[in-house]
Amino acid sequence: MSFKFTLHQLEYLVAVADEGSISAAATRAHATAGAVSMSLKELEQRLGVQLFIRRKAKAITLTAAGNRTLADARRILAAAEELQGSASTTQNDIAGTLSVGCYSTLAPFLIPPVLDEFAGKYPALTVQMIEGSADAVLDAIGDGRCEIGFLYKQDLPAGLECAVIRTSKPYVILADDHPLAVQREVKLADLADEPLIMFDVPSARNAAQLLESVGLTARIRHFSSNIEVVRSLVARGIGYSILVQQWPIDVSYEGLPIAARPIEDPTTEREVVLAWMSDTRLTRRAHALIDFCRLTFLDDPPDLVF
Repeated sequence: MSFKFTLHQLEYLVAVADEGSISAAATRAHATAGAVSMSLKELEQRLGVQLFIRRKAKAITLTAAGNRTLADARRILAAAEELQGSASTTQNDIAGTLSVGCYSTLAPFLIPPVLDEFAGKYPALTVQMIEGSADAVLDAIGDGRCEIGFLYKQDLPAGLECAVIRTSKPYVILADDHPLAVQREVKLADLADEPLIMFDVPSARNAAQLLESVGLTARIRHFSSNIEVVRSLVARGIGYSILVQQWPIDVSYEGLPIAARPIEDPTTEREVVLAWMSDTRLTRRAHALIDFCRLTFLDDPPDLVF
């Protein structure tokens, strides 16, 4: 079968998309600007589409067709790297580059062990992490910048597959001297008149919905997208909060004690997953990450402190 493109052309396409200019892409690819420009023009001619919009003295931008081609190019290059690596290593070796997206609120729990313990197991492997919102991670998976990404299962649109790597349930945090802190579990009804410090990120905004599910209305005292601000306000007794991921320490950023308590009412378990495009064949690198995360996170969530 004769292909209309070369891997070098795809590499130049990715480099220009990432760097924003022919000259910067050429530097990254260790080629001349003329060679990159000519190679991309030939790629456009062979594919029969315009990939870039070129404006004098402005950054080069991709067309809609260019963005679609870019996503495919990243996957083809990743597959080529996987083929080359698997051909030159033993079955147990994991090498090359693995790009992983991570929803920002999950990052403190997942990125450190991945970059330390997982990457440490495979000296020939380079792990690159992209942090951001759920939408940003989904975009990175969709356009091929990430092969796989950490997300909540509820955030996944159609067209993605996933592997569950961690489960957790919502819980309450209170000031350590709060009257409810002496209880092993807290009823949502007992919080009806208490001010809520809302962790203002999509994964945690269902705190108000959780209260509504038992006929209560949240009395929101403050919104913050910074988890340490939320925990510090709670530690000072300004209100309570409902979180999903269990913090491994029971003190605030200021060093004040915090009480974490399970919710007595029925709650829905939240699933953290590694997700990827359904039409993508995962590399051995990605499979190794899934296996590591299942072993590390799935059956060993941190305990709430009593």
